[in-house]
Amino acid sequence: MHAMVKFWISICVFSTPLFAVDPPGPAREPFTPPADARGAWGMAPDPALPDVLILGDSISIAYTRPVRKLLEGKANVFRPMRPDGRAPDNCGDTTIGLAKIDTWLGNREWDVIHFNWGLWDLCHRHPASKEQGRRDKVNGTLSTTPEDYERNLEKLVTRLKATGAKLVWASTTVVPEGEAGRFVGDDAKYNAVAKRVMDRHRIPITDLYAVSKAFPADHFAGPGDVHFTGTGSAKLAAQVATAIAKALGEKED
Repeated sequence: MHAMVKFWISICVFSTPLFAVDPPGPAREPFTPPADARGAWGMAPDPALPDVLILGDSISIAYTRPVRKLLEGKANVFRPMRPDGRAPDNCGDTTIGLAKIDTWLGNREWDVIHFNWGLWDLCHRHPASKEQGRRDKVNGTLSTTPEDYERNLEKLVTRLKATGAKLVWASTTVVPEGEAGRFVGDDAKYNAVAKRVMDRHRIPITDLYAVSKAFPADHFAGPGDVHFTGTGSAKLAAQVATAIAKALGEKED
């Protein structure tokens, strides 16, 4: 896109909070560890650089700013923000994604969109559970069946393709032993479903599942926790930044 056109788009978009969205109800409010969301999220996009959008849950929130740093001077890296524009929005599951995708995309002309949904889809929840997020893999209900997950992803991919951006899927990160609402092995099962969708659309995959599956225990935020330490998130960010840089190169060809 011509630099001057991007400059004027930046002025228009940044006159209000980027991607301001109405959060889901308390029962479906996606959880983000405070450590991953706190701090400064504002940025001054360079109109001469390509624009990249990262979509995903709290795992992606944790690696967004490291990716932004790795791609400094090469791309403007955005992600959806909460209504006040000061904190990142968590993209939750594919149902939330379908409800909010148009708002998240906004009217910016994206060059690359790096996206994921999964951990929230494969989670079991029960209203009486005392675990964070009402997680309960014994008595709870599965958020999204594999069949609905595939249908939802198909719709989301179709919408994302309509933007004309280069798309890159991120496989869902590993579910560790002892997770309160998620079964070990469902991560691989849902990733297989997602791969089927991405293969149909010839969308490349950043294999964050393989990267996270090889992590030692000290890379996880805690026992049975799907979240990562800063070290773990930095390793994911390195993979994501490499995939985005590759996609940008292909976009320019």
